[in-house]
Amino acid sequence: MKKINVKKLAVAGMFTALAVILSAFSIPIGASKCFPVQHMVNVLSAVILGPFYGLGIAFCTSLIRNLLGTGTLLAFPGSMVGALLAGIAYDKLKKIIPTCIAEVLGTGILGGMLSYPIASFIMGREAALFTYVIPFLVSTVGGSIFAAILIFVFKKTGALYYMQHALNENELMKKAKA
Repeated sequence: MKKINVKKLAVAGMFTALAVILSAFSIPIGASKCFPVQHMVNVLSAVILGPFYGLGIAFCTSLIRNLLGTGTLLAFPGSMVGALLAGIAYDKLKKIIPTCIAEVLGTGILGGMLSYPIASFIMGREAALFTYVIPFLVSTVGGSIFAAILIFVFKKTGALYYMQHALNENELMKKAKA
């Protein structure tokens, strides 16, 4: 049986709380509003925790926001696809810019398109396949830029290395034995 990493779980809970609490923060851009915090959290969790924690954080944030009445069903595809793709991109490439691009493509394009059947068939809204692509792109680009800036600052100060390695108990145990 695989052991649960309690430290990673605690950080995932804090990221979820951060995304839920700060989901009220928005930036008006034209006719839409940009909610960058979820996408910033997606990229940060991809880099610090990995793809499946990021996916779980996005799901939990969407679920909590829906239960609180501050989100819609569109939050699920809009955040989860981007979080997973960003996590996979960072896991494979270990580079920030491709991770942010994966978040933008996952949320903006794929998440936007996956929102169509949810909006049309479940929520009863009239929508086209690309209805949500532009608003999702605006939001995810803003959040990804914020995340990239934060990560570059963390990297420059050495905090990123500490955050990534302090959470991985196996690496710490190997170093202690050596």
